[in-house]
Amino acid sequence: MGIQDNIRQFIEGLDSNVKLVAVSKTKSVGEILEAYHSGHKIFGENRIQELVYKAGELPKDIQWHMVGHLQTNKVKYIAPFIHLIHSIDSVKLLNVINKEAHKNDRIIDGLLQIHIAREETKFGLSEEEAIGILESTEYQQMRNIRLTGLMGMATFTDDMDGIRKEFRFLAGVFHRIKKRFFSEKPWFCELSMGMSGDYQIAIEEGSTLIRVGTLIFGERNKH
Repeated sequence: MGIQDNIRQFIEGLDSNVKLVAVSKTKSVGEILEAYHSGHKIFGENRIQELVYKAGELPKDIQWHMVGHLQTNKVKYIAPFIHLIHSIDSVKLLNVINKEAHKNDRIIDGLLQIHIAREETKFGLSEEEAIGILESTEYQQMRNIRLTGLMGMATFTDDMDGIRKEFRFLAGVFHRIKKRFFSEKPWFCELSMGMSGDYQIAIEEGSTLIRVGTLIFGERNKH
């Protein structure tokens, strides 16, 4: 099957409350266009240079999601067009996104990344750190960033029970933070968790955004 067939078949199997972020990192403009012509318009990238290039080459109605770790000095390159940043893991990064959004006269949506994996190498905040940011005067004075939910990356393992526990924990964090800080904010509704190997478990545990590349585009091209 081709990319268009893959994406149509994939989306047909999803509930209406779950959105697919087609992770197009390392994929060519042509391959992304093939997916786009199936009617799909949400794509995720994890490298700024690649993201900026593709955004310049591809149709302007694509919603670009930044799904990789984001350095503060790179925010300015994506601030004019980014639809959603999944990987906000510090108040410093929030501050820079807010400033760059203000310069571009827009409000940028973002997700706080919560550390749920057993690997120390994965980025993310603890629940306590996330609460600390949300309680801070610094965050509360920001007007050009809008937090719309949480993101987490599970441990890279074949232990599906362990992965389910991590996703369930993240869903619990989401509900606690929603109740405490965003109960009157309907836009705080996104839970980004699940990739090609574990998206079905993620959906069962409450994911609203799944980040899938391999099942749509095939194996990743090596740089």
